[in-house]
Amino acid sequence: MLNKFKTLTRARFKKTDFNSFLFFLFFAIVIWIFVQFSKPYNEILEIPVEYVNMPPDKLLVGDIPENLEFRMQENGFTVAWFSLFPPTVSIDLSKATVENGALVYVINENRTELQSQLEFDLDDINFLRDELVVNFEQRQEKKLPVDLRIKVEYAVGFSAVDELRIEPDSIKVSGPDNILDTLSRLYTQRLTLSKVKDDQKGVVYLDTTGLPNVTFYRNRVQYAVDVEKFTEGKVQVPIEIINVPQGLNVVIFPKEVVLFYLVNLKDFNKVTASDFRVVVDFNEVRGQQDFLIPEVIQKPDFTSNIRLNEKRIQFIIKK
Repeated sequence: MLNKFKTLTRARFKKTDFNSFLFFLFFAIVIWIFVQFSKPYNEILEIPVEYVNMPPDKLLVGDIPENLEFRMQENGFTVAWFSLFPPTVSIDLSKATVENGALVYVINENRTELQSQLEFDLDDINFLRDELVVNFEQRQEKKLPVDLRIKVEYAVGFSAVDELRIEPDSIKVSGPDNILDTLSRLYTQRLTLSKVKDDQKGVVYLDTTGLPNVTFYRNRVQYAVDVEKFTEGKVQVPIEIINVPQGLNVVIFPKEVVLFYLVNLKDFNKVTASDFRVVVDFNEVRGQQDFLIPEVIQKPDFTSNIRLNEKRIQFIIKK
């Protein structure tokens, strides 16, 4: 019994000693790592770059620098962090200059911008190159008109005062010659405005489907249309007959027509019968034809949807 107790006691002490050993070993490793990583290191690191604000009339070609190399003098923790989790730095090519057919981005001239992205003092690092040289190919440019694909459905009694306006009405694009030569105009995405009863304005994007290699200097346009309440009016207008040969007496029936028109409410009282002119042209008579087609050749600019109650005007020739 005594021997068994001694054996158990010895085993327990051995297990306790082993756990203590592991604890102190781990503690020593932590201290060693902390000491080692607290030391200053002078290391060469690479961080990936991405190019932004590429001039739309240029296309990157050839071997493009993908990394920015620099020598960092920092503690081991900082060096390890940048080695394991390198940030991506944006290179703004709008700040590059054109030299010998290439875009040249001078690093020292843009240190402040780079520092804001890396979030540490660039005085502690030295870039291994003074500039990034990016080769490009010049793209052709073309200015194309924009066609709106907007369908406006007005509420009952409402209509547009003027045509739908667009700003800008043309947009510059760039791309390969074989693609630009096939383009004569640009189109907007389809848009439907329903039950419109007041002024409309907004933005509609261009339809760039099927044009992946074309760069658009703008990808959207603004549209606007003035809408007002309209009402229908009517006036009795005399019919004039023109181009009657000299010495020929032509009589028409009827001598007047009822003319219907649309006008916005604010201009309704401005409209009079004398604002319109309806004529029939005797030169349009063919063969044994005994009628003439009336045509409205004068109307106020603020009226629309003009129609007449008579489609044909009968005539006879008196001797």
